[in-house]
Amino acid sequence: MLLFTGALAYGQTRGERLSRHQSYLDSASFYKATDIEKSIDFIAHSISELGDSGNKRELALSLSFLGEIYQYYQQYDLAITNYRESLETNKTSKTTLLLGEALVLNGEYNEAETILRPLLKINGLIPYQKTTLYEHLGDAYRGLGDIEKSVAFYQEGIKIANQNQITPKLADLNSKIADAYAEDDKLIEADAFYDSSLELSKQLPPERAVQEKDKVADFYNQKNEYGAEIQLRKESLGELNSLPRKKAARLVGLTNADSITSQRINYKIANAYIAQDKYDEAIPYLQESIEQAAVDDDIVVRKDATRKLSEVFEYKGEYTKAFETYRNYVALVDTLYSRKEQEISRAARFNREIAAKQSRITGLEQERELSQSKFDLAKTEKQLVEETNKRQKWVIYSLLLGILLLGLATFFFYRSNQQQKLANHLLALKSLRSQMNPHFIFNALNSVNNYIAKSDERSANRYLSEFSTLMRSVLENSEEDFIPLSKELELLQLYVKLEHSRFPEKFDYEIKIDGSADIESFQIPPMLLQPYIENAIWHGLRYKKEKGQLNIALEKVGSDKILVTISDNGIGRQKSAELKTLNQRKQKSKGMGNIKKRIAILNDMYKNKLDVKISDLNADGSGTCVVFTLRKS
Repeated sequence: MLLFTGALAYGQTRGERLSRHQSYLDSASFYKATDIEKSIDFIAHSISELGDSGNKRELALSLSFLGEIYQYYQQYDLAITNYRESLETNKTSKTTLLLGEALVLNGEYNEAETILRPLLKINGLIPYQKTTLYEHLGDAYRGLGDIEKSVAFYQEGIKIANQNQITPKLADLNSKIADAYAEDDKLIEADAFYDSSLELSKQLPPERAVQEKDKVADFYNQKNEYGAEIQLRKESLGELNSLPRKKAARLVGLTNADSITSQRINYKIANAYIAQDKYDEAIPYLQESIEQAAVDDDIVVRKDATRKLSEVFEYKGEYTKAFETYRNYVALVDTLYSRKEQEISRAARFNREIAAKQSRITGLEQERELSQSKFDLAKTEKQLVEETNKRQKWVIYSLLLGILLLGLATFFFYRSNQQQKLANHLLALKSLRSQMNPHFIFNALNSVNNYIAKSDERSANRYLSEFSTLMRSVLENSEEDFIPLSKELELLQLYVKLEHSRFPEKFDYEIKIDGSADIESFQIPPMLLQPYIENAIWHGLRYKKEKGQLNIALEKVGSDKILVTISDNGIGRQKSAELKTLNQRKQKSKGMGNIKKRIAILNDMYKNKLDVKISDLNADGSGTCVVFTLRKS
């Protein structure tokens, strides 16, 4: 398809090509928030449309917009890469600002400050860009913990916004100054700027005003000023209910905050009343939250509000209502558990979201167990109090019955716990397997974009063909706990070949397989070895000055064991760690973390079937050796 489009573009005038290029970018923008695959595909078409003599300005525009797509989906590393490539092709202030913003979002505050500061000397920035520049620099210094500098830059942004009547930025900057002061525990100053942001937000669209009131209400909650919090949330509730349905829907699914819905506001109002022990005032808001959540099919808020309502009834001593409400809560937890499992299967590309949802499910299960124990204890206590008022002869029968019920409850609880543990293991394995693919897919797509950007269509087609073969095999095996070792080796050979085609000047490789090993009789979890090879190439061999060597060896040990050794003569783990940025040091490798979790879960399920050891290859710390032990079932 790309080759055909390029052929059409060759016979067109430059104006026609640029018109089609812009059309593709418009299409990419249209699908940006709904279909990342289509959006990226239109970016590829826009680059192909430029032909061999593509204008640098348009090429940079495509790369920059690709960065915006990745940034929208919080793939900040890929966004930063494309912004940098766009700047290398054609440097613009807009893309520099986008790069600075992505670096801040990725926690690379020092790098963001280095990138953004030179823009202060440019006189050609429009007022909105100047305001944005001061805002991002304030964000960077706030991330570095320098609140004084952060507030100073926010104040400069406010001056420009005031001079040019940029009201949305005025509200944003006042709000961010308040956030900075709140972080620095200067609550009086924070309170003053939150008042300003609230006043300024009245001049903005109603949905933005609701957002700001919700944020300030959270601040009041942190200060235990529940009366002010409740008043502000009630105002937000009235304004939200008066918004047209489409505008109110925009406040759902915010990326940097909880969704702002009437059911969530009602829930927070109830929590504020509960914090003051005003249970009767809290009950109507919890009931309203539950009803609205049911209408909007917001099962998370509905579950939380039901649980809280059950606790309020218990505090009031209304145990019958508490128990009935708790039963509804348990049913909602079961429903939510099933729904979250389906969402995990559908959202494999968004590995961070999958991990968060899995964590949420685990938390729900813990809540469920604790709440169940609490109700069992309360029920037993109530029964004992009632029985003491009866005739003495019934005491013995009641105690015997209580012991019997406790034994049965213990038996069923143990059996349920074992079944739940197995279900959690299976669900965790699905989640961890689904997280092994997206990072490599995005990197590979980025490589294809690079080929296209360089008009190397032959390399792009060859790489795509081999990459599609690899991904087809990976996806075929993605639902399996174990696959034959021979299949895994085929996948590794194709993966190493792809990486070698990307970095032919960085390393050579050799794969040795013990001829006496019956690899067909051994099983291995899919995509378990690939991250170790990826680490060897990306963190060891890629930074080596001279050409390195990657060795993969398979050796039979006895009749029921195989050793897989992955070694490289790269720069080593210590030196690789020194090259990482501050943010990267704080964050553990997701690939390695997933493997450790998968091995722990599989060993728990299959009794120590797998083992892995990592060591330096040489005494001076250079090189890395990974020895993976695989045992027969």
